[in-house]
Amino acid sequence: MQVEIKHFNELTLNEFHDLIALRIQVFVIEQECPYQELDGKDNVGYHLILRNEEGAIIGTTRILPEGISYPEIAIGRVVVAENFRYLKLGHLLMEKSIQFIEEKFGKQDVRLSAQTHLVKYYASHGFASTGKEYLEDGIPHTEMLLKVKPE
Repeated sequence: MQVEIKHFNELTLNEFHDLIALRIQVFVIEQECPYQELDGKDNVGYHLILRNEEGAIIGTTRILPEGISYPEIAIGRVVVAENFRYLKLGHLLMEKSIQFIEEKFGKQDVRLSAQTHLVKYYASHGFASTGKEYLEDGIPHTEMLLKVKPE
């Protein structure tokens, strides 16, 4: 497995195509949730890319600077291709995303919008519910925050 993180401006057209194709496959087709996948935020974000041994993109996250989705830095669009989920690669995606944020921006709070059935998964990476629960595109979500402890 190969992990790299690129700003939108560093992505090739093929990489961006493959990232969007994977996100649509999972969030729109697999989850049967028609929504506007291209939301105008990709071009200001960083994109974690997880490739298999053949070089195909099998996982991704999107990291947005503070002030775009939330006052804090945000992690979103966390996805692993269905036929690779048995490897539990989502944990690698979150670990590498959090590590990147610390290296690029320093230790900062990170906010995300979790599908509610994944709250325990995000909690295992230090995120806690803010108590805000809502429907987003017909799917229950919970807002979560990774609070950086004072040093």
